[in-house]
Amino acid sequence: MTNLKRNYYVYIITNIGKNVLYVGVTNSLSRRVNEHYAGQIEGFTKKYNCKYLVYYEQYNDIEMAISREKQIKKWGKANKTKLIEKLNPDWKFMNDAVDGIERMYQ
Repeated sequence: MTNLKRNYYVYIITNIGKNVLYVGVTNSLSRRVNEHYAGQIEGFTKKYNCKYLVYYEQYNDIEMAISREKQIKKWGKANKTKLIEKLNPDWKFMNDAVDGIERMYQ
C-alpha cells in the first residue's frame, strides 16, 4: 500500500482593489486559483471578481483544513487582514507562484 501524502490548502483570494476577501479550501491550489481567475466558480467570487491569491496555508488532513477554513470565515475583515499580512505584508498577488507553492509540499 502506498502512503500518498495528501495536500489541502486553505486560501484567501481578493479582487483587484483588495477590498473583498474570500476564504476557501481545496486539494489543488493551482487548479482552484486558475478556476477563480477564469471566472469558472459561480457565486460570490465571480460576482466580486475575486481572482487574486493573497494567502494560503497547507494541511495534510482535510478535516483540519476544513476546520481552519470555517474558523477564518467567522473572522471579521480586520483579523483576516492581519493574517494575510503575516505571510504577505505587501498583499502581492501570488497567482504566478501557485505551481511552485504546490511543488514545495510534494
